[in-house]
Amino acid sequence: MPLVDITLVEGRPPERIRTLIHEVHEAVRRALDAPGAAIRVVVREVPAEQWAAGDQTIAERRAAERQEQGDQGQGKQGQGKQGQGR
Repeated sequence: MPLVDITLVEGRPPERIRTLIHEVHEAVRRALDAPGAAIRVVVREVPAEQWAAGDQTIAERRAAERQEQGDQGQGKQGQGKQGQGR
């Protein structure tokens, strides 16, 4: 009995998770010629605040990326205003 265990950061719509389960199930069935009823797929969703890499949670990394994008956007707006005054 094949068992596939998938861990993801939470936040995807249920339809996407259902599609993932179906696609993984079909891939295992084809690759191993396993009977469909014998294949198990487990999807675990972990909150972004509880998953870390390099001592930074995914939530912290996302917040930093949003901040960086906001800072870059403000810099571009500021440049445009300076150019208009000349």
